[in-house]
Amino acid sequence: MLTAVTGINWGDEGKGRVIDLLAEQADIVVRYQGGNNAGHTVVTDKGKFVLNLLPSGILHPDVVCVLGDGMVIDLEHLSNEAEQIKEKGISVTPDNLKLSKHATISMPWHKVQDELEENRLSATGSAFGSTRRGIAYAYSDKYRKKTLRLADLLHLDNENVKARLKTILDAKNLELAGCYHQEPMSYPALLSWCEKQADIFRDYICDTGIFLNNALADNKKVVLEAQLGAMRDIDYGIFPYTSSSSTIAAYGPLGAGIPYAPLNHIVGVLKAYSTCVGAGPFVAENAMSEEWQKLLRKYGGEYGAATGRPRRVGPFDAVASAYGLKCQNSDLIALTKLDILSYMREIPIITGYKYKNTVVTEFDPTDNIDMYKPVVELMPGWLTDISKYRTYDELPDNARNYIEKLEKLLNHEIQFISVGAERNQYLTKGEWL
Repeated sequence: MLTAVTGINWGDEGKGRVIDLLAEQADIVVRYQGGNNAGHTVVTDKGKFVLNLLPSGILHPDVVCVLGDGMVIDLEHLSNEAEQIKEKGISVTPDNLKLSKHATISMPWHKVQDELEENRLSATGSAFGSTRRGIAYAYSDKYRKKTLRLADLLHLDNENVKARLKTILDAKNLELAGCYHQEPMSYPALLSWCEKQADIFRDYICDTGIFLNNALADNKKVVLEAQLGAMRDIDYGIFPYTSSSSTIAAYGPLGAGIPYAPLNHIVGVLKAYSTCVGAGPFVAENAMSEEWQKLLRKYGGEYGAATGRPRRVGPFDAVASAYGLKCQNSDLIALTKLDILSYMREIPIITGYKYKNTVVTEFDPTDNIDMYKPVVELMPGWLTDISKYRTYDELPDNARNYIEKLEKLLNHEIQFISVGAERNQYLTKGEWL
């Protein structure tokens, strides 16, 4: 069985929470795109884990995790991340972590370029809100064929690989010196860096496509893990304020290394309210007062898992969510952080966008979305702790009414509801995995 877990909104929907739960029954969890520019937060009996590159399945001892073909991998960050979770008693070995030999390496200069360019844009007030972790530059160089893939680390003694590395470095030094007046990087230092990464990761690098193909042939349960959400997709998101890869479920098998494999299920993850990290149009933050936003950010702990930046917050946006759901083509929906709304006497929902005298309910990322004003409907809150409930019928009437209102707006049943951060704080209704 092949299941993709994807974000319906701007990212930070709580995918790590859902993947961690599905990993209890899975054999393999695969990250299929992105890099270390976002994080999944999971709370277990061993503490709180923020995972940027490692799939959430790494917290389960019997699960094999894969970093797939479609990723860009910062090897230094991966090494540090592995060491941090090892300190909490989590095993990371070539037996439970496999790196695709086709994955792109995020080279040392990618972070440098990202930092320099974001600083330049910030000085003019036109920054993109980059995480400054070099992701866009790693993907750019992937498509320009001016970077290395993990397989190259296994062949550093090959003269063709060395020649390519020199050619790439020459081009990069021209860019950094000509555009940003940086000192050139040396070839010996770069080769030494590559050799160090090869020594660390040699046993982890393999043809993960063959591994996954064999697993599916043996009827193993494979979960594909997405980073960010539909609004950050390079093609279907709020361009140019997007990530640099495809966050859409349809790309999952391609990015995992099994492009011929059909998906059995697509789990779309929604948060019970809207959040956004980084720049770009976000209608929801214009719906409520600044004080309302501060309170929601406080109760929800809304700070970026990868960056620590305060998230932009607002009410649940049914217009954007319906679009994201369509992009992901989810057959199952998981709603997270419903418990956070328990302090609200009235709970707002964005049911439409208004421009001049026209109300629209269809989201178009190519529109001038900043010109729209949110149409808000208020629903009565439940003002009680719901974290102890484990069945849908136990929820207060107003909590069920809120969920059913979202279902009506999305024209889709919500099958999974998280009512707390702990692993067991959730409930299901209808058919769930």
